[in-house]
Amino acid sequence: MIVLQEIFHSNDINLSGKIIYREAARGIIIDKHKLLMVYSPKNGDYKFPGGGVEDGETYEGTLCREVEEECGYKVERIEQDFGCLIEYSQALEKDYDVFKMTSFYYVCKVGSDFSRQNLDRYEKELDFKPVWVDIDDAIKNNKSIIDSVSDQAQWTIRDTFILEQVKRQIFAINSWKP
Repeated sequence: MIVLQEIFHSNDINLSGKIIYREAARGIIIDKHKLLMVYSPKNGDYKFPGGGVEDGETYEGTLCREVEEECGYKVERIEQDFGCLIEYSQALEKDYDVFKMTSFYYVCKVGSDFSRQNLDRYEKELDFKPVWVDIDDAIKNNKSIIDSVSDQAQWTIRDTFILEQVKRQIFAINSWKP
């Protein structure tokens, strides 16, 4: 999968130090002019549904599980790979220097049936809500948070970059937006 971007969340990351890795799968779900995103009223941001790959799981399996848990919709099909984004930040674990997160993004379709979310504790605390949002509204909202909030969630930066790529690579090509 093509690497779309590398993001360094700090200037003093020691890439030659001990690195802890995490991989995630995330869904780009489009219906007409809107995207299915996860909205956090506490953070005020939009993020793509998805999360960490568990032992023995494929990226596709992770994607399907996470979309259903966070949004309550079942993935009907994965249409294409979109790309991946790599993030580097200071590790919180005391034996490590760097936390390296690679997020794999897939364009997919969900069914129309909605079921109950099955959120993790931190997702409940952030009051995650699945919403269909206009891409321009999501970009504008997240950019406003990036510009005005010093300690926003790192995913806000990551997913705002991906939103802009989706607008440029999918919406513009398909003439879904003026």
